[in-house]
This record gives sequence, C-alpha cells and structure tokens, in this order.
Amino acid sequence: MKPVRVGICGLGTVGGGTFNVLTRNADEIARRAGRPIVIEQVAYRSPNPECDITGIKTTHDVFELASNPDVDVVVELIGGYDVARELVLTAIDNGKHVVTANKALIAVHGNEIFQAAHEKGVIVAFEAAVAGGIPVIKSLREGLGANRIEWLAGIINGTGNYILTHMRDEGRAFEDVLAEAQALGYAEADPTFDVEGIDAAHKLTILASIAYGVPLQFEKAYTEGISRVTAEDVEQADNLGYIIKHLGISKRTDAGLELRVHPTLIPKGRLLANVHGVKNAIAVMGDAVGPTLYYGSGAGAEPTASAVVADVLDVARDITTDHHYRVPYLAFSGIGEGDDQPQIMPMEEINTAYYLRLLAVDRPGVLARVATILSEEGISIEALIQKEATEGELVPIILLTHSTREKCMNEAIRRIESMADIAGSVTRIRVESLDEQE
Repeated sequence: MKPVRVGICGLGTVGGGTFNVLTRNADEIARRAGRPIVIEQVAYRSPNPECDITGIKTTHDVFELASNPDVDVVVELIGGYDVARELVLTAIDNGKHVVTANKALIAVHGNEIFQAAHEKGVIVAFEAAVAGGIPVIKSLREGLGANRIEWLAGIINGTGNYILTHMRDEGRAFEDVLAEAQALGYAEADPTFDVEGIDAAHKLTILASIAYGVPLQFEKAYTEGISRVTAEDVEQADNLGYIIKHLGISKRTDAGLELRVHPTLIPKGRLLANVHGVKNAIAVMGDAVGPTLYYGSGAGAEPTASAVVADVLDVARDITTDHHYRVPYLAFSGIGEGDDQPQIMPMEEINTAYYLRLLAVDRPGVLARVATILSEEGISIEALIQKEATEGELVPIILLTHSTREKCMNEAIRRIESMADIAGSVTRIRVESLDEQE
C-alpha cells in the first residue's frame, strides 16, 4: 500500500525519540500498519545530536511543514498553547491528520480542535498527552468501552511523585528535594506547572472527558499543589498508616462529577501508594471489570515516543476509514449535546475525609474548643495526635476526620484559624481510601 508520510514538528526530547523510534523500528511498524510509515519532513528550532536527519527534508518553519502537500500526518511536539493551536488548526485545515503529545493544548483547546477535525474528516490522536508511554487513553476509550466508569485516580506527574517519594524516604524538606529534581532534569527551572498541579489538571481533564463522555472543561478542575507539604506532614501521615501522593481524582456521584488535583493521604496498602520516584500510575474503577491499574513511565524520550508512534500507526490503519466510523476522539458520540450530561461539581460541594495539622498554644481548653468548632460544623474526628510542646510553647496537633463536605471544612478552618490560641495557618490534606475492592 501507499506509504504514510509523516512530518515531525519539534526535535527536542520527545521529537527526537519519535524520530529515532520511527526510523529504528520502521520494518516492525510497517508490518503492524500494513504499509510503510516514512518521515517526509522535520521542522525544528535546534538540531538534536541524537538524530541522524541526513537525507530528510528539513525546515525551521512549522507552518511550512503543515502546508506541505506531501505530508499526510503532522506530529506536533513543540508544546505550549498558542503556536501549537495555530499549527494544529492549520494542519487540519489542510486536510492533514494530527498526532500530538501536548496535554495543555488538548485540555484547553481540544473541543475546538476536535470540532475542526470532525468537519474536515481527519484524525487527531493524543495518546502521549497523558502519562507518557502508558496507554491509558486507548484503554479508557476502547478497552474499557463496555464499562460505566465510577472513578479514576492517578499519579500523573512524575516530578511531584519524585519529590514526595524522597521526602518520605529521606525525611527531607520540599525545597531541598525540588532543587535536586531540578539538578537532575526531572523538574523545570520554573517548576510551577508540575508542583502546583497544573500539568496534572491538564491530564485529568482529558481522562475525565473520555471516562464520562463530557466536554473538556479544564477551567472547572480544582487544582492544588504540593509546595506546602512539609516533612512533618509526610512523617505524621506515615505514623497514621498513610502515604501522601499528589493525585488527580475524578469521581461520578449522584450530584455530578468531581474533578480535582491535590495532595492526598492514601492507605499504605493501596497500589497507588506504592508507586514511587518518577513513575506514573492511574487506577480506574469500572462497573463491569472492577479495579484496573495502568503503570509505567510517564515521561522521557522513548517512553513518550512509544505512544506517539502508536498513534501514528493507528492513523495509518484508519486513514482510509470513513470518519463517521472511527472511534470518537473522547470515546462518546454526541458529547455536549442534550441536557442529561453530567456536570462538574464545584469543589466546595465535594465530600472527603481530611488530615489537619495545627499549632496551638499549650494551655487548657484549646483542643476542646477546636473539637467544638469541628462538631458545630458537622465534622467528626477519627484520630488525634497531640505532640510535645515545641519552642515557644506551641503544641502540634494532628487530626484525621471522617468524610465531610468541603465547604463545612472551609468554615471550620476559618474559625479555628481565628482563635487567639492558634498560630499560623491550618494545614489541610484530603484523605481518600480508593478502595480497590469496590
């Protein structure tokens, strides 16, 4: 059959890995696709010494590539929002299929991009946008297609997981481990997207849309980072039988859909609690299959390239299929149509348990007043640890609560922090059982 000709935009870490996997495994990929897949052109800003582009047409203009009539599939690996959006829409307008690893692009502009692709009858594939080399999007969209998805929860940012792992294993402070992660190349010079949960929220938005058949709604995702988690919190969670992980969580409830990213205490025996270092993992609960777990490398040149090339291969297989009969981009047909689609819940309406840490003046009645405030807000205490007084006669108090509504906890924390005998802010970390036997 006629070869599928690919244009790669971006020759950085993932672009270089994609180029090398496509060339190194060309024969194997052709056997799987039923036709050759060849690199027609590469657009790059800087050369990649790991890639031998001898004999390949090159350009520094990604839009030249997107308009090249000899290119069938544009692989967008430049990242970011604005230029990437314009590039993808240009490629679609020129009738080209698109493969991207850009989670920010899909989470923020995906609805627009998918509509444009549908009107043009072309494919947009984005497996590598979530969890690197782990094929979780294909699993959700196709492998679990018979299931009503009840919830999903994932460690979907390797930088945050690396930091929390080393904080627990070595008792180190957040700032210390972050600096090490930056030195090793796991964290960017500006780590905000990773440690404040924005990267994870992009990915969770995509997963939730595929799981529940709703439009992409990144702006409704609750996002909280790990920069306020201390070595003390990690130690106390361990003493209580929990491990702190930075999770993206989405659940189906009678009131709507939860969509949230935040530090979370999970029991030590859960599978997600035992995912360490820079690895990613996503747990998914389906009503028919039960719990499943998808684990592996969430980033890196060739792990991510594995997903990119798998998407190129899928495009090569489906390129002659009428677009009305292809698997929908977000797994469901008619997304956004009708009034019966589940809605994303505001964070203050979500119910969960909580870990609280506060510093109180060492005098009688303070703890009783804290307990009274919690009781008045309908919050019951599951466990309590009161430690020895620190310098300045401040007593660290650790509380675990039963499940309660977020807005009740917000009001309780506001009242506790207003007490004259409480020093500083109350640390709050949510607790999830993630019962894998549901």
